[in-house]
Amino acid sequence: MAEAERIIGTPDTPEAAGAEPEQGESAPPRGRRRIAVLFVVAVFAYTLDLVSKLLVVAKLEHHAPIEVFGDWLEFHAIRNPGAAFGFGAAFTVIFTMIAAAVIVVIARLARKLYSLPWAIALGLLLGGALGNLTDRIFRSPGIFQGEVVDFIAPKGFAVFNLADSAIVCGGILIVLLSFRGLDPDGTVHKD
Repeated sequence: MAEAERIIGTPDTPEAAGAEPEQGESAPPRGRRRIAVLFVVAVFAYTLDLVSKLLVVAKLEHHAPIEVFGDWLEFHAIRNPGAAFGFGAAFTVIFTMIAAAVIVVIARLARKLYSLPWAIALGLLLGGALGNLTDRIFRSPGIFQGEVVDFIAPKGFAVFNLADSAIVCGGILIVLLSFRGLDPDGTVHKD
């Protein structure tokens, strides 16, 4: 019976196998996995990024920047072959491989995901990585060398996009969860 439960996605816990956890050993989390939350957040972040880039390319590229908040914030379309602040323009293929690796790692983590905050954080990372990876694969100058569309330009800061924002917000949330001791599997440690 325990084998059948593992196949359909029920957590593999000592309780499921009819055994109690040993003394000093914390019981694995019980409850439902949060994979659906991860994918809903990822699809939302990815869709927002994709739609915003399509609008920017159609309406803003090759036009004057639009002032949003005086000269403190404007929308200014650029194509970025590198990373933040335009660094690493010669390493576009490497950034593509890093984004693909992030997606694979998140997919592997999803199997053990029982924490709602971790599902949201990983969903933001996944959606952002997919957004920028889409640009790297499908935009010019070519496959795996495409330039990312950036358009949010705060004064004195790098121009970025919504995928970058999702990645940063997901990363900050992961750091906060780690400091609080919450693991992706829902357990809390006091290290």
